[in-house]
Amino acid sequence: MSKKSTLMKMLKFCRPYRKYLILAVLFAFISVACSLLVPIFIGHVIDGMLGEGQVDFNLIYEKGMYLLLSIAGAALFQWLMTRCTNIVAFSTVRDIRKQLFFRTQKLPLSFLDNKLQGDFINRMANDIDLIGDGLLFGFTNLFTGVITIFGTLGFMLSMNVTVTLIVVVMTPLSMVVASIIAKRTYRLLQEQLKLRSELGGHIEEYISNQELVKTFCYEDRAQQKFERLNHDVQISGVKAQFASALINPSTRFVNALVYAAVGIFGAFRVLNGQFSVGQLSVFLTYATQYTRPFNEISSVVAELQSALAAANRVFEVIDEQPEPADAEDAKVLETTEGELQLEHVQFSYNRSKTFMEDINIHAYPGQHIALVGPTGCGKTTIINLLMGFYEIDSGVIKIDGKNVKDLKKDSVRQKFGMVLQDTWLFKGSVKENISYGRPDSTDEEIIEAAKAAHIHRFIQQLPQGYDTILEEDGGNISIGQKQLLCIARVILTKPSILILDEATSSIDTRTEILIQKTLSNIMEERTSFIIAHRLSTIKNADVILVMKDGKIIERGSHEALLEKEGFYHNLYHSQFAKTAT
Repeated sequence: MSKKSTLMKMLKFCRPYRKYLILAVLFAFISVACSLLVPIFIGHVIDGMLGEGQVDFNLIYEKGMYLLLSIAGAALFQWLMTRCTNIVAFSTVRDIRKQLFFRTQKLPLSFLDNKLQGDFINRMANDIDLIGDGLLFGFTNLFTGVITIFGTLGFMLSMNVTVTLIVVVMTPLSMVVASIIAKRTYRLLQEQLKLRSELGGHIEEYISNQELVKTFCYEDRAQQKFERLNHDVQISGVKAQFASALINPSTRFVNALVYAAVGIFGAFRVLNGQFSVGQLSVFLTYATQYTRPFNEISSVVAELQSALAAANRVFEVIDEQPEPADAEDAKVLETTEGELQLEHVQFSYNRSKTFMEDINIHAYPGQHIALVGPTGCGKTTIINLLMGFYEIDSGVIKIDGKNVKDLKKDSVRQKFGMVLQDTWLFKGSVKENISYGRPDSTDEEIIEAAKAAHIHRFIQQLPQGYDTILEEDGGNISIGQKQLLCIARVILTKPSILILDEATSSIDTRTEILIQKTLSNIMEERTSFIIAHRLSTIKNADVILVMKDGKIIERGSHEALLEKEGFYHNLYHSQFAKTAT
């Protein structure tokens, strides 16, 4: 995305607050007008003191009062302008962050799976803060800067055209210097943000998996990788900030030359009687005020470079194509018998290589189907396709004979209940975590679900029972207890179709027996898909689908597949042999 298009997108988010921008410009105009009157009154005061015994106290008192009022007016309207620009900047940042989070909820899993969590956190927090800083600094200095340039130019022209031309001719040099440096700064800032994002992703990844790091004694290698990334961020940051910092002193140097030229030329005019000392004082002040905005605007350019680089990363996500919307005539799936069909389904993660081809599955209401096979064979992919997390390349997926493309995705997903091997809990009460899928459920329903999941007694032993606050991802309870809470969450939603992905993998043997019994009761009248690595847990499945390399190579009951003495037979007996050993 070009800098121009990125800037236009940023300004588009500012549009709802244009009334504050208009007020900010008005207040900036008044503030600058008051500040431009200050040198004039100072000049009058100086001219009122011609020498010893030649002091016009009445003039000094009168102009002194005007001077104080001008200073007070400039400060007041400067404060009002800053308040308006604050509202615009922080409201815009809030809207961008809101839009980014909203878009994240709408993005397909295929996009999210290819991004580090730390990268999204950086975009959501740090990058958007940089946008806010750029807008705030830009609006505040841009409005006053532009008005000051034209205001001082008008006052100087009214006083002396020749001296004004000296100022006008020399000042653009600072903008030329600033633009040359800014081009290099933008590229360096983009590189810095990219490296900072990688570092954030690395930190998030290793902090959240400290148990695994310590288990495999990976601390030293993790530290080395961190230090390498941290060093890259440091080098990139030094280069970017150095390039950015060059703008201010470079423009100040040019401005100092302008001030010196005006001072020397004006001094000769005073000696020739063409200027009074007060007028020279006014002109020198105006020369400083005229050149200062160029210096400030160059700083704005540097700040905007950082904001635009950050905005480019944010808009990259916001502009990403969302998950395909429901068809305009899509219908709500009110109820379902639980019949599922996959007909000639083809799917690929990468368009250049097909992963699944001609997949055909027919699950009848209440039927239990097990998916088995080596890691990476496509078991979880089948589940993701059923849930609509990924779009199929061709073929049809049906529920109760209805094409899922003709149904609203939310209504379809609400009919599924998933118990995964990987648990997920958020920081909140036990009650809130269980009722995540049904926030309107009653306390009695929540307790009933917890009892069915054999977690009720444990919850009662917690300090505040169901109101006990769990840490992020359930950090203050065991893995098995987290999985039981997730099972209770699914039981509460009373789904029509169950998906079990090694649902009892982290539970002790005694509890597993109870959970298996509970799940069996739940599965009695529901269509169920069971992903299992321990084949002993799916002996009673109605149909076992054996997968390999994205294909279904065998299907049938447990006994029938053993009799075939094919891939399943070898898989089962190899696992049994290992268990026996």
